[in-house]
Amino acid sequence: MTEAKGRVLIIAGSDSGGGAGIQADIKTVTALGGYAMTAITAVTVQNTLGVTGVHAIPPDVVRAQIEAVQSDLGADAWKIGMLGSAAHVRVVEASYRWTVETFGSAPPMILDPVMIAKGGAALLSDDAVAVIRDELTPCAALITPNAPEAERLTGLEVRDLDGQKRAADMLVNRLGAWCALVKGGHIEGDRVRDVLLTGDGMRVFESPRIDTKATHGTGCTLASAIAAYVAQGLEIEPAVERGRDYLMQAIRAAPGFGQGHQPLGHGWTVKAKF
Repeated sequence: MTEAKGRVLIIAGSDSGGGAGIQADIKTVTALGGYAMTAITAVTVQNTLGVTGVHAIPPDVVRAQIEAVQSDLGADAWKIGMLGSAAHVRVVEASYRWTVETFGSAPPMILDPVMIAKGGAALLSDDAVAVIRDELTPCAALITPNAPEAERLTGLEVRDLDGQKRAADMLVNRLGAWCALVKGGHIEGDRVRDVLLTGDGMRVFESPRIDTKATHGTGCTLASAIAAYVAQGLEIEPAVERGRDYLMQAIRAAPGFGQGHQPLGHGWTVKAKF
């Protein structure tokens, strides 16, 4: 890897409410000192109460965005969020392969396999799950599924810490990801446990569960924070550790906007002075 400059290419969908997706990603990368660039895969119509519309960007336009950014500005990490369809997944995989063929290497990919919105709306077609599993996961420096996403990718039950560990092992040792972070926010309990598997072994991160309505975009925010740190030269494990710390504080700093699943306080690192 060349000298890290903090450039993150974010490939994901737009959230009109600003709490998740591209908007949360840009806020996070910027708040952590990185430089955010985007390739938008879909425009969603949503707020804190839910998603009422999803409008996909044509796959060839997604690919053109990726290659325009990569060929000029370059990137130190890719963060993948909502892709929506199998065609969009294949475009990202083809663009990653094009980057390797054109430049001799590609940046580390942080893959957040977004499948369902916080309010329950499906954001990934059924046929796309298999394509993410078989074609995109082997490209990932880190894949960051929550428990339901890990179940769909691996076919394993992920209802407790042992299930998280088994899923992480399958994602790395059978499905080909370099590293896996199986998140435990959807698993009941007073404490949240996230399982990280890297080439150095397995680590369990643990923190108290925060009683809050501000949970919209937590997955997007964590993956983007990790990508921001990786783009600035950190290895995966310390990037995950710092990314979790950033996320916890962003939850605590939530502004309280909206009537449903509320957004986070992404800008807590830079308090404005008026």
